Amino acid sequence: MRAGWLWGVVTILALPQCPVPALALPGFQEVKAAYTPSEAWLLDRNAQPIHSLRRDPHIRRFPWVQLAEIAPALCQAVILSEDKRFYEHEGVDWKAAGNAAWSNLWNTRSRGASTLTMQLVGLLEEEGGRPGRRNLFEKINQTAAALDLEENWSKEQILEAYLNLVNFRGEQQGVAAMSQRVFGKWPDGLDEQESALAAALLRAPNASPFVVMKRACALLTERGRSSECTDLASLAVTALSGGLRPGEESSSLSLAPHLAHKLLKQPGQRLQSSIDADLQRFVIESLSRHLAELRHQNAKDGAVLVVNNSSGEVLAWVGSSGNLSDAAEVDGITALRQAGSTLKPFLYALAFEGRILTPASLIEDAPLTLETGNGLYTPQNYEPQYQGWVSARMALAGSLNVPAVKTLIRLGPDIFLQGLHRVGFANLKEDGDWYGYSLALGSADVSVLMLANAYRTLANAGYWSPLRVTTGETNSPMSMPVPCIQGGCAEVFTGRAHSAFSPQAAFLTANVLSDHAARADTFGLESWLATPYWTAVKTGTSKDMRDNWCAGFSRHFTTVVWVGNAKGEPMRDVSGVSGAAPIWREVMDWLHRGDPATPGLNRTARHQTHRRRSSASTSVLSHRWNRHDRNGF
Repeated sequence: MRAGWLWGVVTILALPQCPVPALALPGFQEVKAAYTPSEAWLLDRNAQPIHSLRRDPHIRRFPWVQLAEIAPALCQAVILSEDKRFYEHEGVDWKAAGNAAWSNLWNTRSRGASTLTMQLVGLLEEEGGRPGRRNLFEKINQTAAALDLEENWSKEQILEAYLNLVNFRGEQQGVAAMSQRVFGKWPDGLDEQESALAAALLRAPNASPFVVMKRACALLTERGRSSECTDLASLAVTALSGGLRPGEESSSLSLAPHLAHKLLKQPGQRLQSSIDADLQRFVIESLSRHLAELRHQNAKDGAVLVVNNSSGEVLAWVGSSGNLSDAAEVDGITALRQAGSTLKPFLYALAFEGRILTPASLIEDAPLTLETGNGLYTPQNYEPQYQGWVSARMALAGSLNVPAVKTLIRLGPDIFLQGLHRVGFANLKEDGDWYGYSLALGSADVSVLMLANAYRTLANAGYWSPLRVTTGETNSPMSMPVPCIQGGCAEVFTGRAHSAFSPQAAFLTANVLSDHAARADTFGLESWLATPYWTAVKTGTSKDMRDNWCAGFSRHFTTVVWVGNAKGEPMRDVSGVSGAAPIWREVMDWLHRGDPATPGLNRTARHQTHRRRSSASTSVLSHRWNRHDRNGF
């Protein structure tokens, strides 16, 4: 014969001095403050959530929900199901306890006598690390604790805490997680049918849809709403099988997955970043749209980073093309890819600084063959013909390969490598001879992150400083969150600020990269690089067309775009100017849409200009492409 609650009542009356340690009950505000969601949130620079990430693998619970934000239908259904006299008793329903004891005495089925208050005491014990079955004395203690809880908490606080701490189904703890993961909505939107199903889950969280439906129908009938049982079965099957659950990719809190995975470590964490949510959305949309246009040319992936020049704050971090990618989990911002011609500006900056060259210096663009330890090296221009004697300005702006190699010969690979180290490419560990003369054409692997900060260095008169992903001037470098420190992130967030180039060398290099006329012979006067506001920009394409780049800066912002395939597959007929440059231009236009220097620049006009430029230049680019050797442009 099972022991009933009657024995518990008798024991409370007969053994007031029972040596059972009293439960230390926390206050309502203590419980609420100690509550930790399983999610962590990344916030943008204006403290708006932009990404949520689950960081507790054991339970799924969302932020605490106030009672006023829970549908009254759910509160009524829960009380009817679990504790009909909730608003009448003082923690223990003595009538229900007597009925339960009598039923247990005769070994008949009973709904039990555990009130919502007593259940909450049990939930608080579990939160305090005391789960498991209870013996008689522990049950007595729990009953006494429920009486004490009612003296210190209001009924509304008890109900609110219970609904936030109780397990509804599987790993879903609390009304918010249940409502979102079962019905695809927040608790304030639950209707009568959904509320009945939710309340029915409390008795058997992992019961079959049929069992849950029967219990929910009984609740509806008891409330005089039996007509709503008609289609309850189909709703139960759909909801409990996840059919109403919103897809993760459709969430409005999925704007920065790669950065969130790097920064968010603890459940309940809320970290404010430097990301601009509006810019992040625009970059995602622009990248997806342009890559969709390149899908027939086997370009599936891309990455975009936008940085504030003065503060070093990262404003946009888009690491992949999402659904377009075959490897969306790969972060293109930190992945190491072959740099192509994007390293040429630093080569010429060193030559300008060492007075080996000036922008007006002449370099012969002619066939060249060099002996190396691996055999003969014969660099070729992007276009097969050679232009003879050209200025360093035209060689850099037009991205000519042979003059770049000749400049490296005069400078020396070790000097160039040292310069690349100063500008932030800390991952280049070998000596200059190991990289050889091909280093001038970008044979080394770099990341979008490193490249962006290197170009930002040119924008800042040759002064390098680490990037940051938080806002504010009061944060000390030691306390700033660092998303990553190795590989493509090496020293980007942790290095010491220093002068990488002289201001004069940085100015001359930026001046060349901003010269529309100097690059006209290669790119034409009307191209994606010809902005109506001042910018300095360089494109690049790696060997076999596996990567193409567009990196550039204005007076206030630096943007780097990479387009390619995360798996390393080559693209078809995609160069830096046709793949990455349109995205770079669109992002830069968005950043400068309110620039007083370009009052006519707005989104509509910008898109119209792009369409005209695209249609007008398509035939020219196609003609040029057929003549290119597809290296380094």
